[in-house]
Amino acid sequence: MEQQLLIYNTLSRQKELFRPITEGRVGMYVCGPTVYGDGHLGHARPAITFDIVYRYLLHLGYKVRYVRNITDVGHLEHDADEGEDKIAKKARLEQLEPMEVAQYYTNRYHAAMERLNVLPPSIEPHASGHIIEQIALVQKILDAGYAYVSHGSVYFDVRKYQEDTHKYGQLSGRVIDEMLSTTRELDGQDEKRFSGDFALWKKAQPEHIMRWPSPWSDGFPGWHTECTAMGTKYLGETFDIHGGGMDLMFPHHESEIAQQCAVTGHGPCRYWMHNNMITINGQKMGKSLGNFITLDEFFAGSHKDKDGKEMLEQAYSPMTIRFFILQAHYRSTVDFSNEALQAAEKGYSKLLEAYKTLGRLTAAKSSTADVAAYRTRCYEAMNDDFNTPIVISHLFDAAKLINTAHDGKASLTQADIDELKGVFDTFLFGILGMKDEASTDHSAVVDGLMQMILEMRAEAKAKKDWGTSDKIRDALSALGISVKDGKDGSTYTIN
Repeated sequence: MEQQLLIYNTLSRQKELFRPITEGRVGMYVCGPTVYGDGHLGHARPAITFDIVYRYLLHLGYKVRYVRNITDVGHLEHDADEGEDKIAKKARLEQLEPMEVAQYYTNRYHAAMERLNVLPPSIEPHASGHIIEQIALVQKILDAGYAYVSHGSVYFDVRKYQEDTHKYGQLSGRVIDEMLSTTRELDGQDEKRFSGDFALWKKAQPEHIMRWPSPWSDGFPGWHTECTAMGTKYLGETFDIHGGGMDLMFPHHESEIAQQCAVTGHGPCRYWMHNNMITINGQKMGKSLGNFITLDEFFAGSHKDKDGKEMLEQAYSPMTIRFFILQAHYRSTVDFSNEALQAAEKGYSKLLEAYKTLGRLTAAKSSTADVAAYRTRCYEAMNDDFNTPIVISHLFDAAKLINTAHDGKASLTQADIDELKGVFDTFLFGILGMKDEASTDHSAVVDGLMQMILEMRAEAKAKKDWGTSDKIRDALSALGISVKDGKDGSTYTIN
């Protein structure tokens, strides 16, 4: 491998030279979605970020096993230890089986990722399919003396772990020792010995739908347990890269390290990578805050805030969303605005036009430009912790040269033209994963037509014209398109 790739390791707080455990092979685990609602811009960012990492490692010649999980066991809302089961709550509201909810939103997540041109992972394990492995992990932690059973639930003993290792908090920078010294035991008022102890297994209450038998109770695994169990199963006790959003650093990833250390004496990976957040008016965008815009709403150009105000000035294509995200370094925050998305749309359009202009250029006998430098600079940017905005800036410089040559103010040989085409093919389309939607993707047209059809059906229902409403639904079903009616309108899925 000639390329010297530097990766910012959250654990060490510095860029480190990437050296895989096994030469020529990379194991990468990335935390995937909890499937109880439609994906939004906050879901797109980690998916695109680690798609870039995956693409670039493959480009460098590595054989990559990329594991991205699906959380479908219905963890609880507040730190996975208390509150209401997210998937069961949705199932009850929609009068569906929990796995029906999980499958429906998994399908929609996959469809959105495909439109964003995110490559599928090598393995996509479901938490519900790995209950046996999670129970085995919990038992190992109990055997090691770092967990305890309380009223049928099993909790990780943070106090004992910290006394023995002083490692809890090393990833997130949280000062756990201060919490431990100022927090008294609750003397039977709570199941936990210490408020910071986290659930490895929770006993299911009678109303809890999703449950499995275990040595301790009928219940369900803790939020952190699944990633440790599945990461170990598919990548081994130590793998190369573990990725996810910065919001997962604590408690999720911190607890993953603790679980693995309790069993093996070391953390799960060499390099921890975290993408930063998408914000809207400076505030984190997410379901819990109620200010998120789903990807389908971006693609359709329609979303109203809680006050009924339209937030989107137009529809934004999947490639506009992807380019918008790649224009910022993955460790920087990205603030949503219509202006920023419109600028991304125009910027990407300029790069596409420059690429098309290459095919119309007449080659000169001599050159007035150093074309070879563009490829070198793009590699330098990618090797500097996947610096996509710098790669894009070099592509804009190349586009400027192409337009200058088209205007007759610069000369490019055929070799120059071929090299520039190769740079765009390699970096813009290959590594950055962009594509020309006008020539390759008709999904925006299909979505527009479907929205029009659903509006016609909604009008028929409003007029109590059930015959027309059912006729439209049945005709779509015959074409393999499922229509789902909800309180906020109808949605569709192409089966």
